[in-house]
Amino acid sequence: MVLPRVLEQVVNCKDELAQYYLMDCIIQVFPDEYHLQTLDTLLGACPQLQPTVDVKTILSQLMERLSNYAASTPQVLADFLQVEAFSKLSEAVVKVIEVQPDMPLVGAVSLHVALLTFTLRVHVDRLDYVDQVLGACVKKLEGVGKVKDNKATKQIIALLTAPLEKYNNIVTVLSLTNYPKVMEHLDYGTNKVMAVVIIQNIMKNGTFIMEADKVEALCELLKEIIQDSDGSPALDELDEEDFMEEQNLVARLVQMLTNDDNSEMFKILQTVRKYFLKGGPKRLGYTLPSLVFSALKLVRLLQQQDESSGEDGVTFPQKVFQFLLQTVEALSVVPAPELALRLYLQCAEAANNCDLEPIAYEFFTQAFVLYEEEIADSKAQVTAIHLIIGTLQRMHVFGVENRDTLTHKATGYSAKLLKKPDQCRAVYACSHLFWVVDGRVQDGERVLLCLKRALRIANAAQQMASVTKGSGGTLTLFVEILNKYLYYFEHGNQHITNSVIQGLIELIVTEMQSDNTTQDPMVDSFFASTLRYIRFQKQKGDGVAERYASIEL
Repeated sequence: MVLPRVLEQVVNCKDELAQYYLMDCIIQVFPDEYHLQTLDTLLGACPQLQPTVDVKTILSQLMERLSNYAASTPQVLADFLQVEAFSKLSEAVVKVIEVQPDMPLVGAVSLHVALLTFTLRVHVDRLDYVDQVLGACVKKLEGVGKVKDNKATKQIIALLTAPLEKYNNIVTVLSLTNYPKVMEHLDYGTNKVMAVVIIQNIMKNGTFIMEADKVEALCELLKEIIQDSDGSPALDELDEEDFMEEQNLVARLVQMLTNDDNSEMFKILQTVRKYFLKGGPKRLGYTLPSLVFSALKLVRLLQQQDESSGEDGVTFPQKVFQFLLQTVEALSVVPAPELALRLYLQCAEAANNCDLEPIAYEFFTQAFVLYEEEIADSKAQVTAIHLIIGTLQRMHVFGVENRDTLTHKATGYSAKLLKKPDQCRAVYACSHLFWVVDGRVQDGERVLLCLKRALRIANAAQQMASVTKGSGGTLTLFVEILNKYLYYFEHGNQHITNSVIQGLIELIVTEMQSDNTTQDPMVDSFFASTLRYIRFQKQKGDGVAERYASIEL
């Protein structure tokens, strides 16, 4: 009875200051339940106020009061539904924006933020309401393009952040069809900030995204951070540290995309790769490795489940390995040969565990091609050849022919390294390729040939060193080779005899006493430790002592 007459007075007074003050008083003074039952009347007066009155603040305060009322008194939620509070407030917001064409963009967006906050507090389970509010905002932003106004941008971020913080589940947010449409109106920099907020929310809440279509929607949402787009600055202009941080976040995100169903998981991997490959060379070095390891995880699961059904004679694991091969190949545009080589070797080991010899051989071939054609730095070559030797030594899937080919390649490249000490170490490491125990091989003669070759290289290195700077540093190579001899001697290689070890010990002693040799405490200590170990073995009471007995120190 009272409210219509009061509102009539307010509308008729035509004074903008008085209207704002009186409306504020009405909202603050009357009880919440009164507002709820008289929403039609109260909201009907808002569009009739003077165009210059700050209606957005009046409506925002009303929605805040009502949402606080709903939060403090849950039993009144039925009344909210009965009076259709949401649809009435929604209509009022649209009408107010219509009758005030001069309202700045920030005002219109902040009205939608207030309505969304009300919806998330009162009707949290009604995703259709939330999407409706976002849709109304999209309609208002039509024709605006990228929002340039800083204040309006902040309100759009508030609008996008609200459902994210309320549901703390990106999967729920991805079901809101208008969410990405709102995000499209952010400029490049702000869109990236929002993308980082979304990924951090996923990490913080441990949200797993388990469906390929949801992963696709997420990638669309994050595309500014995943790939280059129109209007984005050149990557060279970006801050290097920020860029690394963003890409590392994207790489971590891959581990949150998972599904227990292997086919769906494979679809997820394919979807992610489709987006990652559009990221350009600079991003691939960060994003593709995590995708490779996610695919390798799937391979291990397939191996445990022995899932080998396939079409056209291609098993499911083979499909995943084809995917891996193509993914690692994509790194060639970066270029990142050392990283690609490591990933090829990881994939070769996984293929080895699945007993897929042709696939493992193909990965090794690619690794060798990279080594030959792309890795020119001598230090990188040393690291790469040791990685190749270490991986090849663990392979049990290869037949005699394939294994011989790869072993021959590895030993050949070892002997072609730039520096003699590097050559020596790589060649004696190759001896392990002929002595694999559980995966058989155990060719004692070729082990000895490898060690003799290493010894010849060590001799050459020592002669070069004695001409230039004294041969103390290269003596350590002889001690390292002695340790290798002892390893095979203990493991029962019949070609490594007491006399061979005895001769090597005497050679080292002679060299250490030579006038050309510069004293090196580290070499002395290393050699002393090795001799101490031999003495210890000689004192043992089992069969080991007998083998060591004839070695004289």
